[in-house]
Amino acid sequence: MTEEEFRRVALSMPLAAEGAHMGHADFRVKGKIFATLWPDGEWGMVKLTPEDQRRFVKAKPGVFVPVKGAWGSRGCTQVRLDEVGAGVLRRAIVAAWRNVAPERLVEELGPSPASDAG
Repeated sequence: MTEEEFRRVALSMPLAAEGAHMGHADFRVKGKIFATLWPDGEWGMVKLTPEDQRRFVKAKPGVFVPVKGAWGSRGCTQVRLDEVGAGVLRRAIVAAWRNVAPERLVEELGPSPASDAG
């Protein structure tokens, strides 16, 4: 997975927009960040629920790693770009988007995809 592929998946979400803060690209829906690309080009981040984070980390340890500190305990999860598959990344980004998007948009998207992280 490349940065451009990550970007393409993130921007495919309804009303997603790219912005930037703290020197790196972020992806937002209605002003709320659901994913970022780290400046090193090796990692992305998805803003999952703690439950989703546990599921993704358990299914793909080393690919998904909780961010250190309080952000990680709230569900912010690093994604190793060179090891994540397209389908798994898409599921993680959809989960992150659903976590921050307004309820009306989430309802329009329909039922959540299977919670299978792997």
